[in-house]
Amino acid sequence: MSRARFEELVSDALDEIPPELTRLMDNVVVLVGDRDPEEPSLLGLYEGVALTERGWDYGGHLPDRILIYRQALLDICDTEQEIVDEVAVTVVHEIAHHFGIDDERLHDLGWA
Repeated sequence: MSRARFEELVSDALDEIPPELTRLMDNVVVLVGDRDPEEPSLLGLYEGVALTERGWDYGGHLPDRILIYRQALLDICDTEQEIVDEVAVTVVHEIAHHFGIDDERLHDLGWA
């Protein structure tokens, strides 16, 4: 799958997030990378300060980053539909981290 098509799938997944949630997202950017250099099988990564951790002194920070790893996702999928589904799950998973939801809670909710 081309990088452009994969980026389109990430954009489509972001479009599926309810507007009431996307309005609450603050100082965050979503990027596509090929692989995490330290954990090549990692599907996505949230780097930043979760909304629940930001205090009165939060300001002047670079944007949080959500990275969606194209090659890692392509490695675990056999069909385009599987890629679509995994991209959507990964995007939701990483956005949840932006909102302060940890892996254990995501697992309980079925998003692990």
